[in-house]
Amino acid sequence: MIQVEVKKNNNETNASVIRRFTKRVQESTILSAARAHRYAERSPSEYTKKKNALKRINRHKEIVRLKKLGLMAERKPRR
Repeated sequence: MIQVEVKKNNNETNASVIRRFTKRVQESTILSAARAHRYAERSPSEYTKKKNALKRINRHKEIVRLKKLGLMAERKPRR
């Protein structure tokens, strides 16, 4: 964790101290890092992983079946 510290100089107003502090905070990228982690996605549960894996397997089986019947065109290999 990065700490930002600003001390008030002689003959400096409170507004200028706050302005200097906000500028230092923006330069230190603390806010951008906090905002990046604000909406973190949850990792999928074991049940969801298994359900998605079964969907992929069944979709693959259906594609293979349709290709054997000639109802689905073969894909051209990529270069």
